Amino acid sequence: MEIRTLRYFLEIAREENMSRAAKRLHVSQPTLSRAMKELEEELGQQLFTRSSYSIHLTDEGMLLRRRTEDLIEMADKIKDEFSTLGDTVKGDVHIGCAESCLVKYLARAVKRLSAQYPLIRYNIVSGDTEQVSEKLMNGLYDFAFIVEPPDLSKYNYIEVPENDLWGVIMPRDHPLAEKENINAEDLLPYTIFTSRQSVAADLPRWGSNITDKLKLLATFNLSNNAAVFVREGLGLALTFEHLVDTSVESGIIFRPLYPRLETKMYLIWKKYNIFTPAAEALLKELRNVLCGS
Repeated sequence: MEIRTLRYFLEIAREENMSRAAKRLHVSQPTLSRAMKELEEELGQQLFTRSSYSIHLTDEGMLLRRRTEDLIEMADKIKDEFSTLGDTVKGDVHIGCAESCLVKYLARAVKRLSAQYPLIRYNIVSGDTEQVSEKLMNGLYDFAFIVEPPDLSKYNYIEVPENDLWGVIMPRDHPLAEKENINAEDLLPYTIFTSRQSVAADLPRWGSNITDKLKLLATFNLSNNAAVFVREGLGLALTFEHLVDTSVESGIIFRPLYPRLETKMYLIWKKYNIFTPAAEALLKELRNVLCGS
């Protein structure tokens, strides 16, 4: 199975049309069709269902697409890493980040490092702990910022020197907006939005059975999207402070939970990992920023 063939497969999956995919890949349609037939024979599975005008993935094709996207990303990362080896520190560093204002520490490290090494590029992707940890373990990320205690058998880590504060985002004219803080009983009459990770890990720390009592309508992995639902009058969002605009013009307001609920953040990286010079330089700067140097 060749990387080139997998790139062909991904392009067909994205275009859902053999002719368009062939045009984008600058190959003939017969060449592309033959490559896909050979791929299906090699795997022993049908990857596509074909009609007169379009092509769709089978369940087996969907599985291959998920695996292929990671493989291609890894292949590109390896190529980039070797192309940047040499006397000049340059190239891409890949970082997965939980949604938190504490990413400001990463921003400070990047700012300081960019003055010294302007040819380093930073690829930063948001996701929950499960998503970014998986890509870190698969070698697709160099580092990750997570908001759950790290698995010490797998990762080296540095604890970020501040915590995130949990609270409620609500319309400014909401009855609860008059309160200085919000307890569990206050939330029970209202529809709630929060992250899937908070339902599993954070809210149980606040109240052991609170998640069973909440009227949870939807989960979001980005607080700004949840804030849109709040502005539209659909309910209240549980999230970290400082993630969304709560100025007077925004129409929404933040109120902290009571008892106070905080979440720690950690910088993690794989144990025994060998970094590129660019990633090594960033780690050094992150140590300085996070440890107060």
